Amino acid sequence: MREENVPRHVAIILDGNGRWAKARHKPRNYGHVQGAKTVETICEEAYKMGIQYLTVYAFSTENWNRPKDEVEALMKLLRDYMKTCLKTAEKNRMCVRVLGDKRRLDEDIRKRIQELEEATKDNDGLHFQIAINYGGRDEIVRAVRKLAEEAASGQIDPGQISEETVADLLDTAGLPEPDLLIRTCNEQRISNFLLWQLAYTELYFTPVPWPDFTKEELIKAVEAYNHRDRKYGGLKEG
Repeated sequence: MREENVPRHVAIILDGNGRWAKARHKPRNYGHVQGAKTVETICEEAYKMGIQYLTVYAFSTENWNRPKDEVEALMKLLRDYMKTCLKTAEKNRMCVRVLGDKRRLDEDIRKRIQELEEATKDNDGLHFQIAINYGGRDEIVRAVRKLAEEAASGQIDPGQISEETVADLLDTAGLPEPDLLIRTCNEQRISNFLLWQLAYTELYFTPVPWPDFTKEELIKAVEAYNHRDRKYGGLKEG
């Protein structure tokens, strides 16, 4: 695969952990644990392929509605993953950033996120974004509130608000928009993920559940992306 054919930014909705575990007569959390291991693998493989930015949907604003024991297990997994991610980032020079509203997360998790982001901010490897307590609508509402406050205080002229103004207030400020979105386990919707950013993104759906997603599956997704006729406003890309 030639480097110029690799999308610069890939976003992934990690779906199917629970169903994968159920099919093996295991608790749902077993699937989440295996899914976290898959994230580590795909981070390494994506960077080797030439992908520069990888964004994964780890925990949505709607996930709080899951059974209490599952949410608690996911939070424990998140705490453990923050430690693992720091070690991986140090080894692979990965720059890690967490997207989403962190205010609802426990203080110790927020502290670990801050430490992880600070420790990896100057790394020049894969730019890895993890969406935690993230929802696309929530992200846009938070940006609109900020704009309203700035307009009310006279810091900004409402007539001067542009797409760039809004984009700069989103969690993804400074990041390129995704070229390719992958969703696993055969669900064909975007589920409130990166609503603003996916405006021109190619979508790829696979029946493979996330714990079974491999380097080979990532290559299939990128090859499918290469066969798309990418156009913006009626003009072909490039």
